[in-house]
Amino acid sequence: MEAIVFLLLVATGVGLVFLGLFYWAWKTGQFENMEAPAHRILYDDDDEIRDNPDESHAK
Repeated sequence: MEAIVFLLLVATGVGLVFLGLFYWAWKTGQFENMEAPAHRILYDDDDEIRDNPDESHAK
């Protein structure tokens, strides 16, 4: 019986921690722009490497 009570308390504590983390993420604006990360992969970040190919090998 003590194990069930212990496990219920642990599960409730873990649930409250995750609920608190979700609330913190919501309040700090983590869910404001849901579409930009999906489109970010389509943007070309290699422009500076193609503009100056000699410096890309120096790294």
